[in-house]
Amino acid sequence: MTDALDRLTEVLRLARAKGADAADGAIADGGSVSIAVRKGALEKLERSEGAELGLRVFVGKRAAMVSTSDLSPASLDALAERAVAMARVMPEDPYAGLADPDQLFTGALPECDLCDPDEPGEDSLIDAARRAEDAALAVAGVVNSEGGEASFSRAKIALAATNGFARAYASSHSALSASVLAGGADGLERDYDSAVAVYRSDLPSPEALGAEAGRRAVARVGATKPKSATLPVVFDPRVSRSLLGHFIGAINGASIARGTSFLAEFIDKPVFAPGVRIVETPHRARGLRSRPCDAEGLETFERALIDDGRLTTWLLDLRSARQLGLAPTGHAARGVGSAPSPSAANVALMPGTLSPKDLMADIKDGLYVTEMIGSGVNGVTGDYSRGAAGFRIVDGELAGPVSEVTIAGNLKEMFARLIPANDWVYKYGMDAPTVRIDAMALAGS
Repeated sequence: MTDALDRLTEVLRLARAKGADAADGAIADGGSVSIAVRKGALEKLERSEGAELGLRVFVGKRAAMVSTSDLSPASLDALAERAVAMARVMPEDPYAGLADPDQLFTGALPECDLCDPDEPGEDSLIDAARRAEDAALAVAGVVNSEGGEASFSRAKIALAATNGFARAYASSHSALSASVLAGGADGLERDYDSAVAVYRSDLPSPEALGAEAGRRAVARVGATKPKSATLPVVFDPRVSRSLLGHFIGAINGASIARGTSFLAEFIDKPVFAPGVRIVETPHRARGLRSRPCDAEGLETFERALIDDGRLTTWLLDLRSARQLGLAPTGHAARGVGSAPSPSAANVALMPGTLSPKDLMADIKDGLYVTEMIGSGVNGVTGDYSRGAAGFRIVDGELAGPVSEVTIAGNLKEMFARLIPANDWVYKYGMDAPTVRIDAMALAGS
């Protein structure tokens, strides 16, 4: 990783020599392998390797962003010259610029254990995908397969800027999934299971994952379309995390600065019910969204984004913080070819006290959602309308499967009524337990 930092430092020097007042950049160097099988036969084997460099330069308050996969000295020299020429003709941005040196995190990077040292061979990935598919097909009632997939990727990341910021670290991801169909002459239903982890050893066994995919598909056979009603809706953990995603989007500093968030007036005010906590842990060991520092060189902290139901902070990079006249919060993230923007690290809606069974116990007629379809969410107003499938809840118990319904509400009201169960599990880096929201509109038959 020293080589990547040295190369990036040289590009920054070139940018200054070409006339830039300041510059920052990123290098990602890595590779990935992805395979897919269907009914035991290999259908896809893809491998990619390569490096990419992104450079952002500032001429006064004018900025430009360029990137390349050609890292030869001649190409990088031309890249720096082209970036400075572009910046000179860009409009001024009064909020653009790097961090001041005294804002930079200067300590040792927290150890987040983000890279699995054991890279699996292609045969190992094929074997895992086949075992997952076989386990799914072995479930009684499963009649066909869309396949099993497995993948592994690893990357070395280097970040540097002319203000003295220079950091490098490595990361990896492993993934496994299976998707099958169940049913018969009256129709087929599809479902799946999937998992992703920093270390491959932290994935569930292929047999457990495949069996879960098969069970889910069989459970959906015979789905009906219930009548329209207003009723309690319970979200399975597989889909409750999407509500967390809508919340994170609404507190993004760029949206707040533009005035395009339905939570723009809610800082230090109740958003969720008392007792609800949403916690961010950027240094979680083997965390899928962990980051030892942010992409602009600022320190990252564990914090409660929601504490006892109240919103405590926005997610601010340097630019959005300057627009709002606030201090940055260390939430800058970036792709190699894009400028930094606000983004959260590992985020969790903390568990409540009731089990999922107790959470549903008093529901006479409700809906248990296991899959969401489409994206009908208005980030400005909070209006929410999405297709859904799952199961009826009758007298506190799961009843027959349902599909082709739409659930609707407004996220401000939904958040205020949200009740979390106690079954939180870390799985994706943005995780929530089973949650209940009363008085949602269901559009059915």
